[in-house]
Amino acid sequence: MSGHVFHPGHEELHGITVVVSGRSGRTYVGRYHEQTPKGTLLHDVAVHDPAGGQSREEFLARTLKFGVRADQKHLVLADEEIGEIRRLVEFE
Repeated sequence: MSGHVFHPGHEELHGITVVVSGRSGRTYVGRYHEQTPKGTLLHDVAVHDPAGGQSREEFLARTLKFGVRADQKHLVLADEEIGEIRRLVEFE
């Protein structure tokens, strides 16, 4: 439902699994928590590095099928790294 906030008093994406396209070429998938002065905080984050051999599309397809395989419990992404933030379900 559009405009629904998972936890009242938080941002619209709070608690939602998102895909962050990094300007470095990396892709991050994790639960959006909040925007802070230090950057965007995500929880239970899987990180895809294009140098790893698997394509971004393969990484996202596997994540959709099997769930997020977290590499990091918490991650703060600097504003300059964030290219785009979309909900994971948009990639189905």
